[in-house]
Amino acid sequence: MIWSIAVDLKQIQQQGKGYAWPRPESCPRCRHWQVWGHGYALRYFNGFPTALPMKCYRCPQCGCVMTVRPADYFSRIRSTMAVIVTCLTQRLTQGRWPVLPLPRSRLRHWLANLNRRVRIHLTETWSDGLLTGYDRLLERGQIPVARVS
Repeated sequence: MIWSIAVDLKQIQQQGKGYAWPRPESCPRCRHWQVWGHGYALRYFNGFPTALPMKCYRCPQCGCVMTVRPADYFSRIRSTMAVIVTCLTQRLTQGRWPVLPLPRSRLRHWLANLNRRVRIHLTETWSDGLLTGYDRLLERGQIPVARVS
């Protein structure tokens, strides 16, 4: 399970496992009052050359493992939500990708995945545009640029 919270990635890079991680008050699955530390998981983020340790917690009651994720990132995606929206907005409104140090293939994947998700989840007859579709998918709790599985 992903636990999205506000964390400072630069401080995590500097302090490593010594970073003062917040602890969940209870298990989000079963609401058990006690949650144990469960080590770290290395995760990559844009702008950081090495993987950063993200804290994991485990509920002794139901066995749920929670991994911390910065709140401004989607699960399984290295770029911030703001970067994704900026790139897609410029491409869809101006017809060009912004000049960024990101691989163009990644940007094209975001656009293709958004297009697929809009067609699948908002139907083929969706005519309000992909940016509106992005917002609608977010409202439904989906990751608009994730691969369709």
